[in-house]
Amino acid sequence: MKKVKITAVRRTTYPDLMEQYENPIEHACEVTIGDTWVSENAQKPEGFCNAAWEWMASFVKTLAEGGGNFYDGWMKNPHSAMLSCNDGFRPVSYYLETLEND
Repeated sequence: MKKVKITAVRRTTYPDLMEQYENPIEHACEVTIGDTWVSENAQKPEGFCNAAWEWMASFVKTLAEGGGNFYDGWMKNPHSAMLSCNDGFRPVSYYLETLEND
């Protein structure tokens, strides 16, 4: 299996939605732009967000197995994906890319 690098490339917040709908929480997402993780054997990297992993895992597994070309040519690099977490208040966009085996 190939390793898959996961990089946080963008983060945004929607303060108006937070104020209107969200109960204050002490430890919201603490991802910083530029944070990276490497998945080995399509497993969740240590310290990676459980909620983000739940929706990302199938893409990582496909990339780790050498697949890609999601949605018929969506990405310039067919062995990559751009995904955003499902946090409606502070979504993070992640770039996934297959790494060559060492």
